[in-house]
Amino acid sequence: MTRSIVNVGDVPLRSTTTGTRFAVATGEIGEELGLKGLGAMLHVVPAGKTAFPFHRHHVSDEMFLILSGTGEYRIGEERLPVRAGDCLGAPAGGEAHQIINTGSDELRYIGFSNNTNAEVVEYVDSGKIGVTANGSGFLFENPTFRARGRLTRAEYWDGEDVGGG
Repeated sequence: MTRSIVNVGDVPLRSTTTGTRFAVATGEIGEELGLKGLGAMLHVVPAGKTAFPFHRHHVSDEMFLILSGTGEYRIGEERLPVRAGDCLGAPAGGEAHQIINTGSDELRYIGFSNNTNAEVVEYVDSGKIGVTANGSGFLFENPTFRARGRLTRAEYWDGEDVGGG
């Protein structure tokens, strides 16, 4: 059931933790509002943690609105302080980005993005690439292809049976 109004204090959260660096509770706002082309997700990051690896999108733009807490916006080679009321931009094809909670309280922010039917995400620190596609609709609704790994450069015809012996 979609709603016309969602209060961020009422959004159900789902927590994930990976290792000692990554922890976040997320809650879908966009889906609750019935949005298809615009993603909006609440993020709650504990003190000293970050939600996601340093990465950059090659298709989707992202914008973040800091609701409460303090932290650091790692964007390209810079590390910029952030606080409640700050809006952060991460344009598609721009510099890699990551939000780190450097404060002593939880960091709460909303991430907004355009939902597309394909995406390439580059994980700069680890050298991984993620590719997701859905030719019949939006990216996260039962994608037809999803893969993550490290690329080995190859010419277009490498490994193809081109015939002729």
